Amino acid sequence: MNKRLIATLLTLPLAVSSAYAQDSFSLPAVKISGFGTLAATQTSSDAAQFVRPNQSAGATHTARTGVDSNFGVQANTEINSWLSATAQGLVRKDAEDDFGAELAWAFLKGKVNDNLSVRVGRMGLPVFMISDYRNVGYANTMLRPPAEVYTQVPMNSIDGIDATWQQSFGDTSVSAQLAFGRTKNPISTSTAALVHIEATSVTAINLVAEHGPLTLRMGRADGTLTVNDSTSLNTLLGGLRATGAGYSLATLAPLADALALNKKRASFTSVGLALDWNNIVLQSEYARRKTDSYVNGTNSWYTMAGYRIGKFLPYYNHSEAKTVSRVANTVPAACPTGYPVACTPTLRALSAGVESLSAPANQSTDTIGVRWDLYRSMALKVQIDRVRPKDGAGLLMKAQPGFSGPVTVGAVALDFVF
Repeated sequence: MNKRLIATLLTLPLAVSSAYAQDSFSLPAVKISGFGTLAATQTSSDAAQFVRPNQSAGATHTARTGVDSNFGVQANTEINSWLSATAQGLVRKDAEDDFGAELAWAFLKGKVNDNLSVRVGRMGLPVFMISDYRNVGYANTMLRPPAEVYTQVPMNSIDGIDATWQQSFGDTSVSAQLAFGRTKNPISTSTAALVHIEATSVTAINLVAEHGPLTLRMGRADGTLTVNDSTSLNTLLGGLRATGAGYSLATLAPLADALALNKKRASFTSVGLALDWNNIVLQSEYARRKTDSYVNGTNSWYTMAGYRIGKFLPYYNHSEAKTVSRVANTVPAACPTGYPVACTPTLRALSAGVESLSAPANQSTDTIGVRWDLYRSMALKVQIDRVRPKDGAGLLMKAQPGFSGPVTVGAVALDFVF
């Protein structure tokens, strides 16, 4: 969605209110708020690019502002005592290497009673501890969410309906969120090819318990995934099926079916905790992804610890992502004796394609940084990451042949809210 349309959606309530200001009735007031990050990011290498989740181009030895910068505007209005509306527009670099605008949220919220509320429209997909504010840099200790965990689900929102129940038990507050819907997102592959992934029949549950400074969270999302416009994937699957039929190799067609991403089941399970007690700040998440396609099953986690010293908060984080399951490459190493000369080279090319498609994205990162709350509603952050890809390029993009890392990433960011 383009920037002009988002601006129109967010300012329309204000325009209507102004037009009818002299009428006999009054329209609900609209509250405008926003957030943003101005950042520069640079790495120690030109052999691969460092990106945030689902970006098509990132930082190298030349500093870039687009990796960690964004700007968001949100409009909220109370229509009556039980019904409200919210819209949020976000400008950032994502799957396309350009600053593009998107309608991140657009929903109506109905308050059924003091404990239960229902939303209809576009909401954040509740799969992480900080799903609703992952793009609000000021609300987070670290400069960015750890890629090892937050890359595992490239979709940020869901179009559908959700219900949230909240209840207090003494000093403990408990909330349960259940969401249903679908989503379609452009995503960028490791080679920066742009494809669209569609998730349907999505069911997500999000459970949160808060007791004083401690927050515990558990979530689970299930759905079916489809990608139809990947030229490289379609070419590989077509080659496997054609070669299997042409050379009577029975393993190739089932392999193509296993790799295909067409209404394949997927799930994502995660748990997390956060503690903000006196001057101590802790945050950790563990997540597991499973799919019935070429998208690898992964385990990922991070643990961050910080200590507040006046307006300064130095912190350290360690994060890891590991591939734990992938489709077995059943392409034969060579054709039987007597087959055409072209058979074995064809199999080798197909085998290389399968390995590339389902290549493991194993990676770990050690992070040190400091947050300085220099002014009300404004924070300056400096962060250095030591990224160690394993078995290839890890989660880095556009890696040159032979690249193995590690890479040092430095960034400075000014976060603000208004």
